[in-house]
Amino acid sequence: MQTTKQTWDNWEVIAIKYLQKHNYRILDTNFRFKRFWEIDIIAENKKNIIFIEVKYRNNTRYWLPEESITTNKMRKFLKTVDFFVKKNKIKEEKIRIDVIAILRAEFNYKLTHYKNISV
Repeated sequence: MQTTKQTWDNWEVIAIKYLQKHNYRILDTNFRFKRFWEIDIIAENKKNIIFIEVKYRNNTRYWLPEESITTNKMRKFLKTVDFFVKKNKIKEEKIRIDVIAILRAEFNYKLTHYKNISV
């Protein structure tokens, strides 16, 4: 039986493979700032540095994966992005925030990539 972290790693790998297939270069994963603040994937395309929150759900009983992003989670996410941007001296116009939502289906999964979300 897999632990939660192992299960999460499987979905993160799916998101990374999807991004690589679409010509994104992965710069970092699970970047942490402070104890609980994390960016799931940091990637780069020709124009931008993309900070990606990955959400997974195995059913829609309560909400879709993308609907589980709380205001508090987004605030911490953006503070972590801000830290990374300042630390690496990235121009603000080069950053983009994306969400990858993965919903498990019976024998597969559905991945939805929301690009350049407004926060």
